[in-house]
Amino acid sequence: MRILSAKRQPGRTIRASRTKWAVVAGAYAAALAAVAAGLAAPAQAYEATGAGQRAPHWAAKDSGAADVRFRGLSAVSRNTAWVAGTAGTVLRTTDGGANWRNVSPPGAAELQFRDIEAFDARRAVVLAIGEGEASRVYRTDDGGQTWTESFRNTDAKAFYDCLTFFDPRHGLAMSDPVDGKFRILSTSDGGRSWKVLPNDGMPAALEGEAGFAASGQCLVSSGPRDVWLATGGGARARVLHSADRGLTWTASDTPIPAGDGARGVFALAFRDRTHGLAVGGDYRADQASPRAGAVTTDGGRTWTTAATPPPAYRSGVAWLPHSRTAALAVGPTGTDLTTDAGRTWKTVDTGSYDTVDCTPDLGCWAAGEKGRVARLES
Repeated sequence: MRILSAKRQPGRTIRASRTKWAVVAGAYAAALAAVAAGLAAPAQAYEATGAGQRAPHWAAKDSGAADVRFRGLSAVSRNTAWVAGTAGTVLRTTDGGANWRNVSPPGAAELQFRDIEAFDARRAVVLAIGEGEASRVYRTDDGGQTWTESFRNTDAKAFYDCLTFFDPRHGLAMSDPVDGKFRILSTSDGGRSWKVLPNDGMPAALEGEAGFAASGQCLVSSGPRDVWLATGGGARARVLHSADRGLTWTASDTPIPAGDGARGVFALAFRDRTHGLAVGGDYRADQASPRAGAVTTDGGRTWTTAATPPPAYRSGVAWLPHSRTAALAVGPTGTDLTTDAGRTWKTVDTGSYDTVDCTPDLGCWAAGEKGRVARLES
């Protein structure tokens, strides 16, 4: 009867579902904000999350791979997630992190996986980074039991950093500049084959400008055609935007400091085609990272410095699902929360993570050094 009722009133069912998740997301954000403010758990956190529940926190999951650094992360749901990292390692969980299966491509031990995009528990595309033939793309359709190498870079001047997909068929990968321009690789069959796009519509790169393969978030998309590319290393830290799946691009300066090969924008997140967040800084532990966060409300045409930015270098960022104002940023020195769409950030955890990803069912995951993987729980 419920199914028949839902079919008769699809609009009402969808709105009710969205409202439910928005309320839950709001409760998570409120509880995290209470933690950030240093309030004693429990009263505010208890009230925000409901009776008998803890305040939201990163719950560590034993990946069994303490010698691996996971900079690639793709969250499918609260139960299913993929991580990719050093020594050609790819792991997958389908039970919320209780157990992890090593599904690494055979013969990949010398590769450095820095990005992975999963469509479900069976289908995923993973990117290995590096100069020349070290940059490769693999795809699996059976949960990692078998992999097919679908791309191997043969240009010594190219160095691929990140992947993104608009849908299960259409995606892009980006390389550091080749002959003065960023190079874009395109697929229209889910990563089974790739082609280099013409660079006529790509602005010239600045001297020393490149992308950072730090979290798999230097190339991100929102909707069917919009994609953004984060840069650093040049005189200015920029964000490039394409509204036609990578054929033509425009470049905008951000206020995040650059001017050095270790500084710039490391990660982007867009909750729609206009509202975006940028985080970064200087990845060197002994260097300060002022103005490590920026926000845009016009699709990346202009960027504004966060009034209270993250306190240190951050390499990953993700919007909390079903929220227009809440997001998480992560880095080696902690996790920060914003509840006002990136204008101000507060630290909620001091653990080291490189990347973060969230799913519509509030399955927020983080991953990083020493095999660290965690899920947001309450």
